[in-house]
Amino acid sequence: MASFSLDDIRNAAEARYGSTDIELGDETVRLLNPLRLPKDTRTKLSQLQDDMGGEDADQEELLSEAIRLVAEHATAADKLLKAVGGDLAVLAEIFDRYGKGAQVGEASASAA
Repeated sequence: MASFSLDDIRNAAEARYGSTDIELGDETVRLLNPLRLPKDTRTKLSQLQDDMGGEDADQEELLSEAIRLVAEHATAADKLLKAVGGDLAVLAEIFDRYGKGAQVGEASASAA
C-alpha cells in the first residue's frame, strides 16, 4: 500500500495544476489554474468563455476581464493589462497559453 504526505500531494497538485506565469519586467504575473479559483470565479470564467463566441462580443473586453478573474492579484492583472495596452493579438495569445496550461484543470473542474 502506498503512503503519501499532504506535502507530496500538494507538490503533485502544483506540478499538475500550477499557474501560468508571465514575466513582466522584474515581476511575474501568475494566472491561476481554474481548479485553484473559488467556485464562483470558475463559473464567471466559464460564462466569459461562452460569451467570447457571441457575434457582438467585445473580445478585448472579455479577454481583459478573464485575465482579471484568473490573475493572482488585482494589481498584477492591472499591470499586465496596462503593459499589453489593449493589443487584442497579445491578449488572445496570453489567454491561449493560459488555456493550454489549464486544459487538464478545466476538464476536471467541469466534473466538479
